[in-house]
Amino acid sequence: MLVLSRKKDESIVINNDITIVVVEIRGDKVRLGVEAPKEVPVHRREVYDAIARGEPVDAQLPTSGVGGGDEPAVEPPSTPR
Repeated sequence: MLVLSRKKDESIVINNDITIVVVEIRGDKVRLGVEAPKEVPVHRREVYDAIARGEPVDAQLPTSGVGGGDEPAVEPPSTPR
């Protein structure tokens, strides 16, 4: 596993087309923004695991984008690709 340190508004790039941005740090919680092509699925781990097990995913939980179970999903700002 590669471990990187980032500060607010800093980012990492994966495979030239996926960017992970540190949007906010509040206490022990970090909010991340994910910019990826629409055809790349992005899920929180617990949602991914439920899908892999074939379980129905709670309609109130965001299945892609960023956000926690207690927060609405937030679309990352659109950027030219």
